[in-house]
Amino acid sequence: MEKRIVFATGNQNKMTEIRMILEDLGMPIYSMNELHIDTDIVEDGISFEENAEIKARAVARLLPHDIVLADDSGLEIDYLDGAPGIYSSRFAGEDTSYDIKNRIFLDKLEGVPEEERTARFVCAIAAVFPDGNVETVRGTIEGQIAHEIAGENGFGYDPIFYVPEYGCTTAEMDPEKKNALSHRGNALRAMRKIIEEKYKKDEVEDESV
Repeated sequence: MEKRIVFATGNQNKMTEIRMILEDLGMPIYSMNELHIDTDIVEDGISFEENAEIKARAVARLLPHDIVLADDSGLEIDYLDGAPGIYSSRFAGEDTSYDIKNRIFLDKLEGVPEEERTARFVCAIAAVFPDGNVETVRGTIEGQIAHEIAGENGFGYDPIFYVPEYGCTTAEMDPEKKNALSHRGNALRAMRKIIEEKYKKDEVEDESV
């Protein structure tokens, strides 16, 4: 059976990033939506890693022969004691637009000096393999909360996440640059290495039998 990767998300913006970074693995990559997987997943973990594993396990139960990946990611703002954190996508309601969410955080940090606007994007990715093994990795990118919304690229909180070294928000970066720096890009590259090493090892063992 052909090895394939299934990502437990319906977010097409994420899938675009995922495919760009994992395409050279030589395995087809699908979202759960593309395979018409519909399952209720309760993200009740207390960390990004726990929530990612919960999602991956839920889909892996339905697709036991596939490599199932899931991520949980979000924005941590130091001035707000790490909020919104694991509640980033649910902050102010899941159906609330990110234009509104971004504006809320800009308002919360109005007048806060540069040195206190530090923040980071965090992405944890969990993989459930057909043999039942689970691997989890984390990627981050450090930055600041901008003073205004800027940029048309990216999605979510990208328009307010400012990276001082590049003098722009992640929404102002082209996709290749963002993927090279981003929390999800860093986590995906770490997971790609795990997948490559695992299946290289399996191939060696198969040849030695």
